[in-house]
Amino acid sequence: MGRLHLSIDLRPLLFLAFLLIAGSSRAAALPLSTSSRWVVDEGGRRVKLSCVNWVAHLEGVVAEGLSKQPLDDISKQIGDMGFNCVRLTWPLFLATNDSLAALTVRQSLKGLGLIEAVSGFQANNPTLIDLPLIQAHQAVVKNLGENNIMVILDNHISKPGWCCSSFDGNGFFGDTYFNPDIWVKGLTKMATLFNGVANVVGMSLRNELRGSRQNTNDWYRYMQRGAEVVHAANPDVLVILSGLSYDKDLSFLRTRPVNLSFTGKLVFEVHWYGFSDGRAWLDGNPNQVCGRVTDNIMRMSGFLLEKWPLFMSEFGIDQRGTNANDNRYFNCFMGLAAELDLDWALWTLVGSYYLREGVVGLNEYYGALNWNWCEARNSSFLQRISALQSPFQGPGISDSNMHKIIFHPMTGQCVVRKSLLDPLTLGPCTDSEAWHYSPAKALTIKGTYFCLQAQELGKPAKLGIICADSNSRWDPISDSKMHLSSKAEDGSSVCLDVDPDTNILVTNECKCLSRDKWCDPASQWFKLVDSTRSLGGPEDSYNVLDSRSTDGASAVI
Repeated sequence: MGRLHLSIDLRPLLFLAFLLIAGSSRAAALPLSTSSRWVVDEGGRRVKLSCVNWVAHLEGVVAEGLSKQPLDDISKQIGDMGFNCVRLTWPLFLATNDSLAALTVRQSLKGLGLIEAVSGFQANNPTLIDLPLIQAHQAVVKNLGENNIMVILDNHISKPGWCCSSFDGNGFFGDTYFNPDIWVKGLTKMATLFNGVANVVGMSLRNELRGSRQNTNDWYRYMQRGAEVVHAANPDVLVILSGLSYDKDLSFLRTRPVNLSFTGKLVFEVHWYGFSDGRAWLDGNPNQVCGRVTDNIMRMSGFLLEKWPLFMSEFGIDQRGTNANDNRYFNCFMGLAAELDLDWALWTLVGSYYLREGVVGLNEYYGALNWNWCEARNSSFLQRISALQSPFQGPGISDSNMHKIIFHPMTGQCVVRKSLLDPLTLGPCTDSEAWHYSPAKALTIKGTYFCLQAQELGKPAKLGIICADSNSRWDPISDSKMHLSSKAEDGSSVCLDVDPDTNILVTNECKCLSRDKWCDPASQWFKLVDSTRSLGGPEDSYNVLDSRSTDGASAVI
């Protein structure tokens, strides 16, 4: 079959083409390490992990989608969508149950009664179908490397199957399928197996610890032990530690840090979905919910950014756009992810599953690809997150002095201008102005005398040179701190907004500040984001692998 075709806007592809060119002059060798809160390459330059989760931990124990499209086509599309890495899941039994690992892909799928999947696999990936499961896993990693994609190996579960519940026997050390000694052996085997495979840049030790057995003493005892054995077996990889309560709670690290024999490789991970907050986004005012939830995230895990990288290794939404709880959450997520410039991994690449929870061919509405894995499920979603796929700041990302960009979470775009005479609009963040936010709360374009001003209610915001008046002062108000409020020329309070028909920045009455749960404030949400990224062109967030890979993988660009 030919290459997959994605019906998406060409701008991300042009963006990627620029990265390919830029990367050739700014090559950064792996392996990765950490410097304070940043993931960096061997040259000390920031590497932003912009990943997508590829599921390989279900009953078939093989990466999903390979009955729908050729492996190489899927790998290429991951890069074409702007992702530079894959969080590839695996069940512990793949590394610890020799009889399971020795099953061929054909035998595994056929044993589950998945005859149609066997036929599709035979047609699309004939060279893989008779490989043992462990070798098929290696082949996926190898092909990703050949297509310039980094890999984080994530031990998602012990017994193959869908994750997660508090009662599935996989949740915490000592559960039915979670023997700590066997887990350590499995981590050691996988770390050893991929030692020298350059595009394997990290190992996540265990996904979403949970259940009635969870406690901090055992967390320290076993997670530190797991970290040590992984580092001993493969000192090149980042060692990624998850927290408690479905990876929402790392608060215990505030008073008791981990004690490891190595440095420069430790990363923490956290998960956040709309359903993580129950029905809060439907039942409460979005400003108040966003403020409360983000404060809680900073208290439970965000504080780690003072010293360590924090990897948002799972987030995502129903990409049909019909889930109001997801949609409201995601506007808040985009603001926080931009402000913190987080490393992240979208859930999920998967368009459909061989078998999930007893359903054959289940359609995954959180998937970046559609059911048959041949095109994007929601191209506007991919365009929206593209602004977060390159770093705003970090070591080596200093092509310009520190400045602000005005980011619009609902669209994933930034405030731009064509000229001083044209109205301000939203556009690609790579075209953003460099703004300065003064102690007097004026937003001025750096290097000029021009500041952002409110005119009249419903009129376009403008640039002016008298920047001491109240209509040039912009206060972040509401619990979300994402409404930018000023005074119009007539003294009335207004908020920055976007005209949905013209895309022009206007000032309207501030909406949905509190109480009203039916009102959606997203068009008026803006985030002032710190950046040192060069203006007028995208910033390289990809890396070039060195030649030390033993499996033939040569470069990530």
